[in-house]
Amino acid sequence: MTVPASLATGAPAPVRPAAQWALPRPFGLRTLLVLALVLAGGLWAGQRVELGRMLSLTGEGVLAAVGLREQSQVLNGLGTIARSLFPPQISERTEVARIEGFDRQRLPWFSHIETVEMHEPRLNPQTLAMEDRVVRQEVLVEPLGYLWHVAAKMLETFEIAVWATLIAIVLSAPLAWCSARNYAPNRLVYGAARAVVGLLRAVPELVSALFLVLAYGFGPIAGVLALALHAAGFLGKFYAEDIETADDRPQEALRAIGAGPLAVMRFAVLPQVMPGFIAYTLYVLDRNVRMATVVGLVGAGGIGQELKGRYDMYNYAHVGTILIAIFLTVLVLDRVAARLRSRYG
Repeated sequence: MTVPASLATGAPAPVRPAAQWALPRPFGLRTLLVLALVLAGGLWAGQRVELGRMLSLTGEGVLAAVGLREQSQVLNGLGTIARSLFPPQISERTEVARIEGFDRQRLPWFSHIETVEMHEPRLNPQTLAMEDRVVRQEVLVEPLGYLWHVAAKMLETFEIAVWATLIAIVLSAPLAWCSARNYAPNRLVYGAARAVVGLLRAVPELVSALFLVLAYGFGPIAGVLALALHAAGFLGKFYAEDIETADDRPQEALRAIGAGPLAVMRFAVLPQVMPGFIAYTLYVLDRNVRMATVVGLVGAGGIGQELKGRYDMYNYAHVGTILIAIFLTVLVLDRVAARLRSRYG
C-alpha cells in the first residue's frame, strides 16, 4: 500500500480551495428590458381603456360609502339599480280584456279577478280640454304567475344548454380523433381537423347566434346550434390534447397483441383520459347554461329573450327576478358538477 508523502514526513496535507458556488441572478438586463416594455405597453393600453377614470370613480365611490364624500356617480348609479331591481316581481297582473278566449270559470291556480280604478286623461269633445276620467278595469291577478313564467324560461334555457352540450360531444369526438397527432390518419387530415377546431373556438357564441337567428328564425334552435358549435371546438381541442399525452405503454402492449386503433383507444386511452373528459364536459355544460342567457339576448330563446324584453320595457323588477333565477340555477349546477367531478374524477 502506498503511503502519502505528507503522512510519511509528518507534514500537514495541503488544503484544496473549496469550489466557488453562487446563486444565479433571478433576472438580467434582458429581463428588465422586457418587463419595462410590458409595463409601458400595459400603461398605454390602460390609458386607452380609461383605467385611470375607473380608479378615480371607484375611489370616489369608496369615499362616499364611508362618509368622507357627499356623493359619487358610481354609488348613485348602483343605488338606482338596486332600487329598480328590488323587490323582485313575483306576481303577474293581466287585463282581462286583453286575454283572448278568457274563461271566468277556469281560472289559473291561486288566481283571482280584481276590479281596479284607473285615472286616464281624455279629451272632452265639447270643451276640447283634457279631463281626468275614472275607468274601471278587471284584472287577472296571479300571485305566483311571473315566478312560474321565469321557471319555465329557465327550464328552456337549461334544455338548450344540455342539448348543445350533447351535440358538441358528438361533433367533437371525430374532431378530437383526427386532431390527435398519434391517431390522425395523415398530416392533411390532422391539419384540417385542427383548423376546424380553431375556427369553431374563434367564433363567439353571440356572433354565431346572430347569423343563426337569421337562418332559423327567433327561438331556441339558433341558441342550441350556436352553443354547440363553439363548445365542439373547445372539447375537440382538449380531448385531442389528452389523447396525445396519454401513457404510451398500455397502447404499445395492446398493439403488440394485434389490437386495432379503435380497440387501443377503447381499452388503453379512454380509461386514462375519462376523468379529464368528464371535467371538461361538465365545465362546458355549466358554461352553456350561462351563455344560453347571453345568446337569448339576440332572440335565440331561453331566459335571455325574456330578460331583453323586460329590460327594453323598463320592467326592472322583472329583471331582478330573472337575475335571481339565473344565479340560483348556476349555483345549483355548480354544486352538482362538483359532486360529479369528485365521484368520477
